[in-house]
This record gives sequence, structure tokens and C-alpha cells, in this order.
Amino acid sequence: MHELGVVFAMIDTLDDVRKDNDLTRIERVTLDLGEVSGVIPEYLQDCWKWAASKRDWLAGATLDVQQIDAVTVCNDCGRTYGTVKHGRTCPHCGSEHTELLRGTEFEIRDVTAM
Repeated sequence: MHELGVVFAMIDTLDDVRKDNDLTRIERVTLDLGEVSGVIPEYLQDCWKWAASKRDWLAGATLDVQQIDAVTVCNDCGRTYGTVKHGRTCPHCGSEHTELLRGTEFEIRDVTAM
């Protein structure tokens, strides 16, 4: 389960944000998570709850995960489509000359603190 390692890295970043901004407590973190990022949201939440509870400045903080849908563009016809439903083959023209535009994100969007 790599989600725990991801949460530890996220907490390190949040600790830096907390110190740089003289915050005493973080109450909520909003995360943009790509649909094909390889991170399982349910596991991420479980790891978050456990790891956050080990730090006074983060205990009880909410992790709000916002899914970013995966979108692919076809280099032949120029149209976009949902990656998860259709994979690498364009449903419009059948081409396999495609590129993933979005869906792998893992970004802290917002931090609510005291």
C-alpha cells in the first residue's frame, strides 16, 4: 500500500506550510486526485486518518479528495474522450495515436488552518 507513503510525503509538505505561515493547526486539506493517478481514495483516507491522528497540529483534520477525471486527446482527429471508459483507442476514429491530457494529478489545492 503506497498510499501511506504518499500521505507521509503530503504531511511533510503540510508541516512546511504550517511552519512557513506560523499556523498552529491545520483543519482541512483539499486534494486534487487524478482518476488514473494510481492512488486509491479509500486507502488514502484510511492512511490520512491514522497518520494525521499522530500529530497534534493535524489531529482530526479532514482530507477532502476531489477527483479529476482522466481525459485523453486523439492526435489524429483532435477530439477528446474519457480515458477510463475507452482506454488508449479513440472511440471517434479508432486511432491509437493518443495522449493523456489529465487524470494523473496529485496536488494539494487548499489548506484551511488556524
